[in-house]
Amino acid sequence: MGNGKPNPVREKSFLFALRIVKLAKYLQVEKHEFVLSKQLLRSGTAIGALVREAEHAQSRADFISKMSIALKEANETDYWLDLLHQSDYLSRDSYSSIQPDIEELIKLLVSIVKTSKGMLDGK
Repeated sequence: MGNGKPNPVREKSFLFALRIVKLAKYLQVEKHEFVLSKQLLRSGTAIGALVREAEHAQSRADFISKMSIALKEANETDYWLDLLHQSDYLSRDSYSSIQPDIEELIKLLVSIVKTSKGMLDGK
């Protein structure tokens, strides 16, 4: 919930969304790939939007719900990146450049969800 402190997941998810927008544009313009790139664009930008929504959650349960959905979107984004790489739309270098970012976001979101659930359960 918003407390004015620096928020690494907010910053990282926004910067990641910017990379996804640029990657989707590249895939559409240079590779003429429209279906997978739109899926990637939707899920990859949804992460940061959900993190932002969670900052103004109405309750801890609402916060956990939004962060859990952000985690699902991050997992989906990881899937689309793998698929684009394995189908040769995304070069090894491009994939190796962006893949650690989504892994880091997933780890952060897993930690936030687990910690928040523990607080909700009184652990």
